[in-house]
Amino acid sequence: MVAQSVCKATGSEIDFSYFGGAESFTEEKRSPRRTTVVSPSEQDDGVSYPGPPQDPKEFLWIMTEEPHRSRRMAIMKAHPEVTKLMGYEPLTKYVVLAVVSLQLYLAMYLRHSHPLSFRFLFLAYAVGGTTNQNLFLAIHEITHNLAFKGINANKTLAVFANLPIGVPYFAAFKKYHIEHHRHLGEDGIDTDLPTNFELLCLNNVLGKTFFATFQIFFYALRPGFVRMQTPTRWHLYNVIVQLLFDYVLVRTFGMRPLLYLLFSSFFAGSLHPCAGHFIAEHYVWDGLNQETYSYYGPLNILAYNVGYHNEHHDFPSVPWTRLPALRALAPEFYDILPSHPSWPMVIVNFIRDKEVGIFARAKRIAKNNKQKHESSSSSSDQE
Repeated sequence: MVAQSVCKATGSEIDFSYFGGAESFTEEKRSPRRTTVVSPSEQDDGVSYPGPPQDPKEFLWIMTEEPHRSRRMAIMKAHPEVTKLMGYEPLTKYVVLAVVSLQLYLAMYLRHSHPLSFRFLFLAYAVGGTTNQNLFLAIHEITHNLAFKGINANKTLAVFANLPIGVPYFAAFKKYHIEHHRHLGEDGIDTDLPTNFELLCLNNVLGKTFFATFQIFFYALRPGFVRMQTPTRWHLYNVIVQLLFDYVLVRTFGMRPLLYLLFSSFFAGSLHPCAGHFIAEHYVWDGLNQETYSYYGPLNILAYNVGYHNEHHDFPSVPWTRLPALRALAPEFYDILPSHPSWPMVIVNFIRDKEVGIFARAKRIAKNNKQKHESSSSSSDQE
């Protein structure tokens, strides 16, 4: 693009003295642009690349603060009525009840089916993977206290929503997820970030395929290696209730219903269309420095509108049913941001595209470590 503009401006052949020793403009052919912009601007026309490809050997280290606080302040100044969208959503508890009931019904229905039969695996993937992904995101919603006014009521519903997942998940997720919001991209605190070990071992097509297939295990196990939690009574409640449920289920109906639930949880975090949101939300694309991406497609219906991810990070107190209204209220803030047109294609492009991979995450030095570093630097200067 630059070469063409220079050529047009001079009306002659390309002057290669402008391009640092390059001998052609096809040797480093870029991948097609993956994100789109609803309202193109001078800064980003939605077609060309906003920046060069990222170095695949390192994460994108940035020195700026996370973008959501400043955008939240700007939106509240421009649209003070945004506060009317905040607050719990009574519908959530009924959706959770319906989805849990569906999963338990299917688990009972398949109790006489072989776990490796087509019917068992198909239902576990197509229905179970979708419903357990829905329950993962119900717990995400409840983590922000958006199902009830009270804290204990929200936590009790989360323990109930956890039952078809098969393993205790809610209590540990809550603390890690709140830290993810408060310390987005901060190395050693935000456990959503890949580790250096993952960067070293999974930074190729085979590694990315492995990661995308088994990402549920990375999200489950990584936090324990990065940042351990101090257990609370709700951790204990979550474990006891889940183990009692699993025990009663197996004793009453055999092992196969539990296997169906566990298979469903695995598929929900594997090569499943709805699982594209895990990668879509915070991986860096197209040479952008943007840390968070939204998706506005139809799969949001199945996923508590988690695709409205910029909107969610800007206003975590706005429940899933009102996130589209938030976007509609402030289009001048959201429609200019690149977003993903498809979750399934996010997975495909993540695996095959050389310009995105485990390395494509924005990281910043944790605030405490940054303060210590600045303090030590100041002491050294004084000496």
